[in-house]
Amino acid sequence: MFKLVLLALVLQSVELSPGQEIEAVRLMQEIRCVVCEGQSIADSDAALAQDMRLFVRTQFSLGAEADSIRIALAQRYGDEVLMRPRMSAHTLPLYLLPFVFLGVGALLIRTASRKT
Repeated sequence: MFKLVLLALVLQSVELSPGQEIEAVRLMQEIRCVVCEGQSIADSDAALAQDMRLFVRTQFSLGAEADSIRIALAQRYGDEVLMRPRMSAHTLPLYLLPFVFLGVGALLIRTASRKT
């Protein structure tokens, strides 16, 4: 109980301008909660998501850019924390496999239509 009251006080103490608040909320929607499955930290009620939201708000209040906050969270929790993973050799299959499957499907349809 005491922790929740303390967290509420800390969250209220981080003052953001309206523009920063919009950017913070937008970024929170792009960061995946590592505890909840498929939820952003903006939607999650988990304690870790609250800590991550506080980190985002604090960084914005210190003048950090969204990209640097995103990178800091990815370095700490891994690329899996990003709803839209960065393009890298590790994530390249995520972006290419849908096109490969479409190509294979088109070839199968073409082959099946020629046989009839």
